[in-house]
Amino acid sequence: MLDPRNIGALIGAASADATIGGAYMTDKRTSHLAKAEATLIEVLSMAPRHAVAHLILGGVEIATDRAVLGIEECERALTLDRNLADAHAHIGLAKYLIGRGTETEAHINEALRRSPRDIYAFRWLVYVGFAKVQLNADAEAIAWFLRSVEANRNYPIAHFALAAALALLGSLDQARAAAKAGLTLDPMFTIRRFRDGASSNNPTFLAKRERIYHGMRMAGVPES
Repeated sequence: MLDPRNIGALIGAASADATIGGAYMTDKRTSHLAKAEATLIEVLSMAPRHAVAHLILGGVEIATDRAVLGIEECERALTLDRNLADAHAHIGLAKYLIGRGTETEAHINEALRRSPRDIYAFRWLVYVGFAKVQLNADAEAIAWFLRSVEANRNYPIAHFALAAALALLGSLDQARAAAKAGLTLDPMFTIRRFRDGASSNNPTFLAKRERIYHGMRMAGVPES
């Protein structure tokens, strides 16, 4: 059992729940994110100036259709620690979720500038790729997804996203190979899970996300 006063342990537990809930790894996404948020609120009641707690809470808010609040929380984290590269990346993701994908790349580039070899960079690269799909810039999206795969070949969503973008450009053999690589890593992944895990109800985001479902479908990703 976690020591209820051990902030480091609580942060670690919240981070694990936030990661599981935000990465399409489970059908219990909502419960993991809710648990992470409750833990982070507890941490911040004890340590209100804990930059990483604000950062992770911002990520949870972004993942639960509260992107504007999440951006504010990440900006609060940056006032406490201006070198938190992940906060810049979270803001970039949030901009994509509210239909402002044109702004995502600049935030991710700032994150990469501050931490070019960051252990989470493979996720950041995917954020830009999705933003490019939102902008119908599928060739550019492929380049970003490939960078993510090269940074971490064990990140399933990068393979599925790459498969979708390749299929949208008509490269079906390559798309199917990318989808197969993703399913090797995560055999339980489905388009339904990905759809259910949408982090925003923004109309622009949802309309453009249909392109990703279509691409995944063409690449052979299971529907459900």
